[in-house]
Amino acid sequence: MQEWNLFRVTGQPDDIGYRLGELARPIMAAYMQQSAAWQRVSRWRGHPFVETLRRAAEAHFPALMAELEGMAAGLGWPMEDVFLWNCRGELIHNAPDGCTTLAAVSGNARFIAHNEDGDPYLRERCFLVDVQPAGKPGFVSFYYPGSLPGHTFAANRAGLVQTINNLRIRSPAAGVPRMILARAVLDTRSLDEAVSLLSDAPRASGFHHTLGCVGDARLLSIEASVQRCSVVVDASRFGHANHMIHAGCENEAQIVTESSRDRQSRVDALLPTLRSPLGDDTLLRVLRDQATTGLPIFRDDPHDPDDENTLATALFRLEADGVAMQVYRREHCAFDTFIPRTAH
Repeated sequence: MQEWNLFRVTGQPDDIGYRLGELARPIMAAYMQQSAAWQRVSRWRGHPFVETLRRAAEAHFPALMAELEGMAAGLGWPMEDVFLWNCRGELIHNAPDGCTTLAAVSGNARFIAHNEDGDPYLRERCFLVDVQPAGKPGFVSFYYPGSLPGHTFAANRAGLVQTINNLRIRSPAAGVPRMILARAVLDTRSLDEAVSLLSDAPRASGFHHTLGCVGDARLLSIEASVQRCSVVVDASRFGHANHMIHAGCENEAQIVTESSRDRQSRVDALLPTLRSPLGDDTLLRVLRDQATTGLPIFRDDPHDPDDENTLATALFRLEADGVAMQVYRREHCAFDTFIPRTAH
């Protein structure tokens, strides 16, 4: 089975974006041609709401907009289309980006594990990138072609781990697109800084962020949506699929798919049965679960009702001096590294 290569990307924001665009260019045309999501997103060209999203992004995160400008140049795409694609969560409420995340503490060990579920066409067509922006911690991330890194799974050199789960918010608002916010978190150096960023920025739609950091005992479950930024600190174990579950979420309209409901129920049933101390493979076994009742956690059905399959599974182990990161294709470990904490 193919190993995952790591592509190093450095420099100023436009340099980083350009290289990311170059990586994606060979597959982007075919990817977009088969994408039903792109067909719906592209209908928003020229819409005033898109302009409000762009103004908010430029006001709060100009460097990340420069990354998108560079990506457009590297792809040979209009910037308008690249920005549209990176706003898909705001423009189509049922974007095909799924995912299941688990987090657990066992003795002195802290784990975050994540299934990255997306367009089945992207199987074997995504990348791992080592992004090193000037003056920022830098990070290693899973990279969907044509999308800012950060809205999948990643760890930065300040020891911060972030995994993202799609939330299907029915009523987006003028604000910063969620994919830009998720990318901005990777430039932070602590859990408190990340929480402040997500709390203070005007949020256009919503993501669930699972966060952990070297040197900090907390594991955070954050539902950052239009109406609220709900932060739950958990000292044991938790799991999250693709809908809001924190207290107070009832006041915000969302789409809860059958797959998301079934995965959340299965995770909630399995996690309490895990015996301590947890081994490195304990959470991976949960993420590979394909129970015979309901829709499974591990998704490989070509007829999945959300048009999503599991493209990769990541396991992060937070240690005293850095983050051990492994990325799997099914049961095969295709990438294994240690990211030292060098940025404080």
